[in-house]
Amino acid sequence: MAGPGGNVYRVTALDPSILAALTRARYVSLTTYRKDGTPVATPVWHVVQDGLLYVWTEAGSWKVKRLRRDSRVKVVVCDIRGRIAPGAPEVAGTGRVLDAEGAEMVRRLLGRKYFMARVGDWYASLTRRRRKHPIAALEISF
Repeated sequence: MAGPGGNVYRVTALDPSILAALTRARYVSLTTYRKDGTPVATPVWHVVQDGLLYVWTEAGSWKVKRLRRDSRVKVVVCDIRGRIAPGAPEVAGTGRVLDAEGAEMVRRLLGRKYFMARVGDWYASLTRRRRKHPIAALEISF
């Protein structure tokens, strides 16, 4: 499968019911790992496209720093506060930080799914906040 920038990735088949649950969910808990292996979970907005999960975050966030060092991730359907219901769909994967072209694609995809993402993007453009706080897009493959 060709990803942003023409890179080719091997994507394993994910159980269709889990993929459907991730696609429908408003939030997922994205777990990345510290140097000592301690998991750190963060509820995030996401979008699923062609079997890959994408997340948008500030480039200087700890999750980006952890992901650059250790590509292992866990994704679980959660609520806005990060609470995970018993039996919630969960999957392990590998994450990577996308380039600027990939980040722009993720921005557009998230804008389609979340109205508030469009509002926030408009506000960031208006106030030039985006220049002060660079954005990173993460791609999770399963």
